[in-house]
Amino acid sequence: MRIESGLKLGFKDVMIRPKRSTLKSRSQVTLQRTFSFLHHSYQWTGIPIMAANMDTVGTFEMAKALASKQLFTAIHKHYTFEQWSKFIASADPNYISQIAVSTGTGEQDNEKLRLLFSTFPQLKFICIDVANGYSQHFVDFVKQARAQFPDKVIIAGNVVTGEMVEELLLSGADIVKVGIGPGSVCTTRVKTGVGYPQLSAIIECADAAHGLGGHIISDGGCTTPGDVAKAFGAGADFVMLGGMLSGHYESGGELIERNGEKFKQFYGMSSATAMEKYVGGVAEYRASEGKTVEIPLKGHVSDTVQDILGGIRSTCTYVGASRLKELTKRTTFIQVSEQENRVYS
Repeated sequence: MRIESGLKLGFKDVMIRPKRSTLKSRSQVTLQRTFSFLHHSYQWTGIPIMAANMDTVGTFEMAKALASKQLFTAIHKHYTFEQWSKFIASADPNYISQIAVSTGTGEQDNEKLRLLFSTFPQLKFICIDVANGYSQHFVDFVKQARAQFPDKVIIAGNVVTGEMVEELLLSGADIVKVGIGPGSVCTTRVKTGVGYPQLSAIIECADAAHGLGGHIISDGGCTTPGDVAKAFGAGADFVMLGGMLSGHYESGGELIERNGEKFKQFYGMSSATAMEKYVGGVAEYRASEGKTVEIPLKGHVSDTVQDILGGIRSTCTYVGASRLKELTKRTTFIQVSEQENRVYS
């Protein structure tokens, strides 16, 4: 047993200090970025905000809506091959570069990947997603995926420490998902005691990834546009959103009507709801690590996207960053007191 005594911070523990700016308008801020990747020469251009690969968020309908705004979607792993075929046949070909195929690490997952990529070679991104990215089995699967799909961009996670980011990048990942437990419907920290404050995780993991030429995604913990801006300011290359994109017409989850009001179901992918839906219930050797909530219907996701992007542009004008890429260089975080934290929250 050992204790690390260094200060670790979440989004609510800091604010961004304003700086002198020559920008006259939010319209002068460019949020689009172009990335090259560690393991091949493919280039991606877009706004680096992602819908999470949850079946209540990472839907085909969400992908079409976000791709029209140049945002990205990690499609959840539970769609069948036939559903994928129908989607690709109906989608704008330009949207295909804005989606990832999500997968677990089982043999059936691997077979499905081979079928999808052999049938639809235009798909470019794989999102290999597990709750615990520290297992050797997961690392081995990443190596196997790199060998099988040398022309694909591989996203892998989740982890929260720099040394594991480095191992996944060296094993074949191009982008590493960072975050254990910060999500609004994730109960991992409560059930297991395991986690890492998200802002500090981003800072440390981004430093490790960028030293090797890789990238990271901040996955979880953002509840406001300001949190998304803080994630970018801390060094995240991409920011993945779950709860902020839930509850829309384009989101998955059951639509519920009660007393004249409409709600959408939203749940974690390790919740009892998800496990009952896909594997027949919670196995006797484990506990649910997610919860199920009902989100008041928010309407179409385009309005939420506008609110998020407008907030980030405003952040950039406050610190004098004309491009999103410049935001982390222009960011100085101020740690807030507990009393201020309570007021701010």
